[in-house]
Amino acid sequence: MKNCSACDSHITRRVLWSVCASALTLALTITPSQPAHADGITPPPVPADIQAPEGAKAFLEGHGKGTQNYICLPCPNPITPTAICPDSGFAFTLFTPQATLFNDNDKQVTTHYFSPNPDEGGTIRATWQHSRDTSTVWGQVKPGHSSSDPHFVAPGAIPWLLVTVVGAQDGPTGGDKLSETTFIQRLNTSGGVAPSTGCTSSTDVGKQAFVPYTADYFFYKEPGRE
Repeated sequence: MKNCSACDSHITRRVLWSVCASALTLALTITPSQPAHADGITPPPVPADIQAPEGAKAFLEGHGKGTQNYICLPCPNPITPTAICPDSGFAFTLFTPQATLFNDNDKQVTTHYFSPNPDEGGTIRATWQHSRDTSTVWGQVKPGHSSSDPHFVAPGAIPWLLVTVVGAQDGPTGGDKLSETTFIQRLNTSGGVAPSTGCTSSTDVGKQAFVPYTADYFFYKEPGRE
């Protein structure tokens, strides 16, 4: 019996060693689905047409909550081209987002809205202003950098976007948290789509609609910038 007990103990140790070795090997070979970027930020998979350029580094993430604000206008107009105007000749047109972005600890990161871009002579652009140092960037969605791919974008949600920064400004005391941003992705959207009713005739012109939405924003800069 003593010899059998010693044998059983030896076998048990061998089994435990084998299990531990296998677990260690597995742990060393598992990798994230995407490489982490600066500060451990890992953007989710996105459609090919809104991927950040190769080498761009995500350095800031914000979870946005607010409204997409629309106004009923005759269509076409400087914002809404003929190609997407409804037969009625009137359409809700986005005049500004109004949102606050928070980090994972629910601390405010930036505000988001439309404003004149001083680098383009006052052209109205999407704007993000850092909540602490007030550094600011202005962005434009270039043609083809918007996606409503149903494999990624939820039903009834505004598109995912790749925004190219076309203007930047340090804060009044030299703050530059956002100043080196080159691209911004708007992902994981919900809500925010313009109303489908309420803007069909001249009597509706001027009506406003503030549509709740959420989105995640990822800020990128060029390699080598810290």
